Amino acid sequence: MKFTKSFLSAFAAFSLVPLAGATDLLEIYHAAQSQDAVFASARAAQRAGQEKLPQGRSLLLPSVNLSANSIYNDNWIQYRGALMLPIAPTYPTLNLPAGSTQFNSNGYSVSLTQPLFRQQNWLAYTEAELLVAQTDAQFRAAQQSLILRVAQAYFDVLLAQDSVQLAEAQKNAISEQLEQAKRNFEVGTATITDTYEAQARFDLTHSQEIAASSNLEIRKRALQQITNAMPGELQHLSKEFRLEAPQPGDAEKWVEFAQLNSLQIVVAQAGAEFAAKEVTRNRGGNYPTVDLVANYAENSTGGGVFGFGNDGHSKVIGVQLNLPLYQGGAVQSKLREAEANQDRAKEDLENTRRTVALQARQAYLGVVDGIEQVKALQQALKSSESLLDASKLGQEVGVRTNLDVLNAQQQLYSTRRDLYQAEYNYLLSQLQLKIAAGNLIEDDLARINQALH
Repeated sequence: MKFTKSFLSAFAAFSLVPLAGATDLLEIYHAAQSQDAVFASARAAQRAGQEKLPQGRSLLLPSVNLSANSIYNDNWIQYRGALMLPIAPTYPTLNLPAGSTQFNSNGYSVSLTQPLFRQQNWLAYTEAELLVAQTDAQFRAAQQSLILRVAQAYFDVLLAQDSVQLAEAQKNAISEQLEQAKRNFEVGTATITDTYEAQARFDLTHSQEIAASSNLEIRKRALQQITNAMPGELQHLSKEFRLEAPQPGDAEKWVEFAQLNSLQIVVAQAGAEFAAKEVTRNRGGNYPTVDLVANYAENSTGGGVFGFGNDGHSKVIGVQLNLPLYQGGAVQSKLREAEANQDRAKEDLENTRRTVALQARQAYLGVVDGIEQVKALQQALKSSESLLDASKLGQEVGVRTNLDVLNAQQQLYSTRRDLYQAEYNYLLSQLQLKIAAGNLIEDDLARINQALH
């Protein structure tokens, strides 16, 4: 028990060690590929799904069975009357042995069945092909989802770090304003209201700093859930990263790409085709089946009721026809069930197409509008910096109050945080647009990683 506790403690401590050298987005993604439980589950599901094909193929191949037995027999028999043998000129009587006999019986048989015509088995094989294709598409979707989840978690940590740093910087700036307000009040150049205003703003910012620190810890744990290790110092977004418009620059083109390549549609399409084949397969529930059958058996008996044993073997080969006539209404019920499932799959496919089209348009607008929003916030940041400088200068000459400076500081830090958020959202929208179009790959993540420093 002590060893177990020590081992668990050591393992827990190891799992909390920061990733050595995994400081950029691409390295975090590579760690997630081997550590993320969701992705590992998807990989296992793909392996399981691939086994549907050999299982379906087995329905078309021969099946061979071997059976053997060894039986101990303990019989007791007593005859009544006498057996008359018809042998001329007289009919003598034959007295058969009575009483108990004990002997062993041994035997084995080998049987082979080769389906010649089983319509349901053939359709089950083609259904297996659809299930494998669906499973592969689901795994590729999981790969794309992992890229997006890693990027989302990575940028969530960066934004949380930015929020903590901005809260600290804002608190320090307000602290200076608070000290200045106190000095001005002491010398009589300001009222106590200025001190109260600065103190209230300082307390509020301190509260925001605490919340930001707590949120940072949560975001780090969310990234840890994907990589199974606490992240170290992450690389931040470079101020010189370029804003690139999507190509082609037409939302409808991206919708067309999505309708053709979206993995969500591929999965739904395979489900619809599978449901259609299920209808055909269940409609054939009353069809006859034809099998080639063969059997070879050997038996050996050490005794019998007449006191002697025997050895023998048999060989059988032929064609067997089976025609289901009535199964209590099960075939018709399964057919109605399959038809209802087919209608459901069709509606699911249509809903998926509409959803993918909406996602493509949203992601496209997220990139295009994200560019404009980043540019607008960049300009707003410059204006906020100018406003803060002017407010401080105005306070020195007496045309601006302490509250004006505090408000300018608040606006500056809020604008800076909004800018960080807009930049991360823009990068995430690029990945979401690629996912909607069904062509997100690791190289797309690598290009975003180049914007980090």
